[in-house]
Amino acid sequence: MPQSSDPAGRLRIEVWADLICPWCYIGKRRLEAALAKTQADADIVWRSFELAPNAGTRAEVGDVAYLAKKYRIAAAQAQKMIDNVTGIAAGDGLEYHLERTRTGNSFDGHRIVHLGLASGVQDAVMERLMRAHFTEGRTLDDHATLVELAVEAGLTEATVREVLAGDRHASDVRADEARARELGITGVPFFVLAGRIGVSGAQPAEVLAQAITQARG
Repeated sequence: MPQSSDPAGRLRIEVWADLICPWCYIGKRRLEAALAKTQADADIVWRSFELAPNAGTRAEVGDVAYLAKKYRIAAAQAQKMIDNVTGIAAGDGLEYHLERTRTGNSFDGHRIVHLGLASGVQDAVMERLMRAHFTEGRTLDDHATLVELAVEAGLTEATVREVLAGDRHASDVRADEARARELGITGVPFFVLAGRIGVSGAQPAEVLAQAITQARG
């Protein structure tokens, strides 16, 4: 299993997530609420998971016709899916505009998240990229956009451009995904607490709080 708590007694929580997964952003908010509820000292590490690793051209995720085709469902059912996740996100304080969001390859975005980890601002990078995608309709497979957002999250422009121009942190993304396969993770978000407790899905904050309490015990 992944690493557990550090010597100082801080709880280590690893979260496998994709930047373009609407439930992962909801899961992030619920984890934050659970940590506030339990007042746990925790280090959160975001791990890479691509829901669409072979994505090429961008397509409108929130578009009813796109969802209907992808899941082979009626347009009315596709619209219901959009309305449902938007309503759930609102309940967790998130403003979703899924009609603006677009798919695309999230690999480079994950590399920037790893750069954030190495630079001590990973959570801020994750937050900025997800808000850009789900609330602002920004495209995360565009390098210019990634540079702008990463700088806003606290990274230096020169370093971000250097990463995107090469393959730095590519092995880190692939290692996360390989570890996910070893752990049998097939969907995200997936939380691993103290290296021994796994929680699948964007569970309610109360459920995550219970897992945090158990992990600290």
